[in-house]
Amino acid sequence: MRLLTFHFCMFIFSIFVFNTASVHAGDLDGKTCVVITSINAPTEHVKKFANIPDSCVIVVGDKKTPEPYTYKDVLFLSVNNKLGYNLERILPFNSYSRKMLGYIYAAQNGAAVIFETDDDNSPRANWHLTPFEGTYQVSHSDLGFKNVYAYYTKRTIWPRGLPLNLVTDKKAALTQSDLKKKKVKVGVWQSLANGDPDVDAIFRLTRGGQCTFDQKEPVVLAQGTLSPFNTQATFFNRELFPLLYLPTTETFRCTDILRSLVAQPIMWAHGYRLGFTAPMVEQIRNPHDLMKDFKDEIPCYLYADKVAAIVQKVISPDKSITDNLYAAYAALVKEKIVAPEELIPLKAWIEDIRFIVSSN
Repeated sequence: MRLLTFHFCMFIFSIFVFNTASVHAGDLDGKTCVVITSINAPTEHVKKFANIPDSCVIVVGDKKTPEPYTYKDVLFLSVNNKLGYNLERILPFNSYSRKMLGYIYAAQNGAAVIFETDDDNSPRANWHLTPFEGTYQVSHSDLGFKNVYAYYTKRTIWPRGLPLNLVTDKKAALTQSDLKKKKVKVGVWQSLANGDPDVDAIFRLTRGGQCTFDQKEPVVLAQGTLSPFNTQATFFNRELFPLLYLPTTETFRCTDILRSLVAQPIMWAHGYRLGFTAPMVEQIRNPHDLMKDFKDEIPCYLYADKVAAIVQKVISPDKSITDNLYAAYAALVKEKIVAPEELIPLKAWIEDIRFIVSSN
């Protein structure tokens, strides 16, 4: 009865929200759904995603998003619409974490894969879903943090969230000697981005400039070998949708990094790995205050090398992904890396996403 009531409410909601769009909620079933949050009118980058044949794009609005927000084949979730999710009542406005409403909506309407990106990223001609299972270049196990960017370019550049003491450590650079072809199951694919990729403020303040990565084949990190991943161009398969949770008490520049460091040990426990591909997007970055970015990134610099070890101690392959997710954040609260208040939206997220994913 609860499931029927939920789906009926969502049907009525979809009629109300999407009466100006040519895409409807049912069109998401079994598809790769692009999820974006934006405070801008439809950008040329969002339009390019929407113009991909058979695409489904969800844009999550905030208080600053101009309305009406309309573009063909885009589903827009306005702050004025009530979705009925537990999390919706808790999420703050003017927050990147509101993107999670799009994740839940995509999951509830049957999306098989969520591709998350931002409104300043454009799909390249090679944009596609790399199969989650296959034979790929896989790293050795238990190498700790690796700078995956070093595999795709000779330039000194590193992903946001890489411990700073490893930036100039040649042993931390991922190289061909670290890799061997193996059959593997990937749960999350992170595509790199050409142009102005999602690196940290220290890189931009001290080096800066555009970057074009090499078009090499994908690489996958084995258990015990990890890298931060972000929300710039990332594919999640359905079973791992619960790991899309974006901590609400973290800064905009740290929330996705913390998420990535929590997610990887849980992925290992459930037989999944993290993979990276050559660029599938081009970023033409929105204006940023680099000193503000630096300030917001400080927590990442201080805790990045601690999170995975803390999480590994409290998770188990015998637990569900959502139970492991809660255990991970409870442990981070205990270690004073995460604020106790984070457990409130986390519980709401788990209630929403666990019910939705298990009911489809």
